[in-house]
Amino acid sequence: MYHYTDGGLKNVWLASGYKMHKTPYGEGISIEDLDGLSAAICLALARKYSPLSGTEFRYIRSAGMKQSQAGLAKLLGNNEQAVARWEKTGKVPRWADKLVRLLYLAQADGNVPIASAIERINAIERAAKQKIVLRAAKSGWASKIEDDVRERAAT
Repeated sequence: MYHYTDGGLKNVWLASGYKMHKTPYGEGISIEDLDGLSAAICLALARKYSPLSGTEFRYIRSAGMKQSQAGLAKLLGNNEQAVARWEKTGKVPRWADKLVRLLYLAQADGNVPIASAIERINAIERAAKQKIVLRAAKSGWASKIEDDVRERAAT
């Protein structure tokens, strides 16, 4: 079995769906259907009986819901610093734990209103990280909208 520690998870083990191979830098691993694996992990986390740890909460937020801390804070009616604190300290309020699980499960089950609300917040987050670049041209100014890669890397 392979101990899968992506995103800081400590309690995930793969029984199959991976291959070990040698590389010039040591042992490497190839994982089949990484998106499917992330979805399966998020479903298992959302359905587990014990409270989510801060790391598990972050995994569902980022890998499952594709939300930034600010985006999730908007969904929960809270602020970005609170979400960051919960993830760092592992002290996730029970209401936030339950609500994130419900939102993720509804989205994963194809609940259109929930999925579209989450996607709208994701789109707003992406748009906020765009910049307008203007270039002088013979015929006047030309504009182009670009993703601000530095902003995305910092999130």
